[in-house]
Amino acid sequence: MAEHGAHITTASVADDQPSIFEVVAQDSLMTAVRPALQHVVKVLAESNPAHYGFLWRWFDEIFTLLDFLLQQHYLSRTSASFSEHFYGLKRIVAGSLPHLQRPASAGLPKEHLWKSAMFLVLLPYLKVKLEKLASSLREEDEYSIHPPSSHWKRFYRAFLAAYPFVNMAWEGWFLTQQLRYILGKAEHHSPLLKLAGVRLARLTAQDMQAIKQRLVEASATQEPVRSVGEKIKSALKKAVGGVALSLSTGLSVGVFFLQFLDWWYSSENQEAIKSLTALPTPPPPVHLDYNSDSPLLPKMKTVCPLCRKTRVNDTVLATSGYVFCYRCVFNYVRSHQACPITGYPTEVQHLIKLYSPEN
Repeated sequence: MAEHGAHITTASVADDQPSIFEVVAQDSLMTAVRPALQHVVKVLAESNPAHYGFLWRWFDEIFTLLDFLLQQHYLSRTSASFSEHFYGLKRIVAGSLPHLQRPASAGLPKEHLWKSAMFLVLLPYLKVKLEKLASSLREEDEYSIHPPSSHWKRFYRAFLAAYPFVNMAWEGWFLTQQLRYILGKAEHHSPLLKLAGVRLARLTAQDMQAIKQRLVEASATQEPVRSVGEKIKSALKKAVGGVALSLSTGLSVGVFFLQFLDWWYSSENQEAIKSLTALPTPPPPVHLDYNSDSPLLPKMKTVCPLCRKTRVNDTVLATSGYVFCYRCVFNYVRSHQACPITGYPTEVQHLIKLYSPEN
């Protein structure tokens, strides 16, 4: 039995093919980095909304841009993504003969590099946006944010009905490919690698030495620059390389800390965190510095501060404790990501429906 298990984890289509544990570990690395960085940005935005609020509002786009710089840097210099290089792996063109394979230090061919960058960066970004869209439409449908005559109603109802099945088919596709990889029936553990036309292999000692040598040569040599256009291009190339190198160095140092943050703030660990860090509920703010566009609190407690009418479908904003109509506060928070009274950074999931004793 032990020999059979060892065969499953080490045997492969090619001698240099990594085990399932290596490829799954490198996949989970960047998956853990995103939520950990997201929590750091959230803490900064809550501590100083005026200076860091934009980081929270545009986190997906900023993270995607930085991720692209990081992945492009590694793909062009080590023939691997950041997480793959971290675990000693590289990408090689699928189906190429061993004696015709490019060294890892030469980077991937341009076609395979851009395909890899697209599947590493653009596809996860679109998936996150699609999940947020589905969550938003689900909340709108549950609380009837759109009027019954809305032209979008039929579309988003169909989208919400189909999305779980599409997502299940997507995850099933990846699971099937991993099972085939474990059994030695496939050379790709992910369908995206097959679509990019590459496969994973272990870095050799020669590859590691060549990568180190290239880094030394790049820092030591200075190419003569002739025109102004070449100067600008060279400066931009150095700036992008510097940013990518800084990101890679920082992530290499803090990767385990980021994984710890991801575990600490995971949904499974939230109950334990609340029991350890529970504090008394603070009193509501008495004196507020209102912005010119912030509504003043109405004198009647049953009136919504936004629409100035008797509240319908009472909903409290957990960030500040104020109560509004659900439709009013939902649209405001979705557009501004802040409490309309206090200006505290907030999200749609901080809205809590209130039920009266009569209901």
